[in-house]
Amino acid sequence: MSIATAIRDRDVAELPSRRDEAWRWTDLRGLIRKLPPPSERFAGELDAGAFDALAADRRVVINGRGADPIEIARGSTAVVAVRFVSRGAGAHIARLTVEVGADAKLQLLETYESDGAALSEAAITITLGKGASVERVVLAQDDAEAVSVSQARVTLAARARFSQTVVASGARRQRLETQVTHPGAGAELRLDGIYLLADKRHSDQTTVVTHAGTDGVTAQLAKGVVRDQARGVFQGRIVVAEGADRTDARMGHHALILSDRAEVDAKPELEIYADDVACAHGNTVGALDEDALFYARQRGMGEPEARALLTEAFIGEVVDRIGHEGAREVVRAWAAGRLRG
Repeated sequence: MSIATAIRDRDVAELPSRRDEAWRWTDLRGLIRKLPPPSERFAGELDAGAFDALAADRRVVINGRGADPIEIARGSTAVVAVRFVSRGAGAHIARLTVEVGADAKLQLLETYESDGAALSEAAITITLGKGASVERVVLAQDDAEAVSVSQARVTLAARARFSQTVVASGARRQRLETQVTHPGAGAELRLDGIYLLADKRHSDQTTVVTHAGTDGVTAQLAKGVVRDQARGVFQGRIVVAEGADRTDARMGHHALILSDRAEVDAKPELEIYADDVACAHGNTVGALDEDALFYARQRGMGEPEARALLTEAFIGEVVDRIGHEGAREVVRAWAAGRLRG
């Protein structure tokens, strides 16, 4: 079952459903009764993207077209901005490959944008050579009626470093999935996420990390804020294979629910088949600290401003971990706008 197969065969029965364990909180088959027609070629003009000013190399993938491979030569440095844009209410698939040579450095700034009830899937393959370094920052701001799925498969080599921050505002259904093959061998991985959801928006951040060798590090931190009738989903699984000794893997997910009808579903998992490891995970879901809110209001703040300030501080820990200064400030401003708006 896959979205790509469903779109290709024009068969809704091929869509993932709640019967698929990994999709039980993001059921597409129960949502979509009829597949939309294929997306048409877009010939209009686009406004500037959120990260355009930060990169000399700018790529635009519109309605599945224009996904040229990204190849970063050994030892070189690059900043690339990629926009996945859906225009209209059609269905399409985009595929992008990213190859980063040994000891090369890439900052990949990625956005998802739509303006209607499109059904889209982006399949991204990222391969890092020995000693390569990649920071991926994803800003997903889809239309409220869109169904948008991004699936990234990342393969690390020895001593590689991959850092990721996914920031999402949700859609009718939105899923941002990352699967990482981790070799150990001194490679380091950071997987972070933020979701800020309102109205009836839905966002699913799913990650799977497989540690296959010794001396690997993974650090993961996700934070979310949901209100109105929104629904946030976090699924994180770290697998430590037999023989992957001295793995250091830590995962945390924390969410705030700001209304009685909002919902958060979280499933952090560790599967450990090795003995000499340091692994831990944590998960909390709650409301704003009423004492902190009272203290802020006693200092003269109105309640909306106080709530926005406290929620900004809550997600600020994740924002601060973004390495690219320009991208960090874009995300900070975007988050503040949503929380104060």
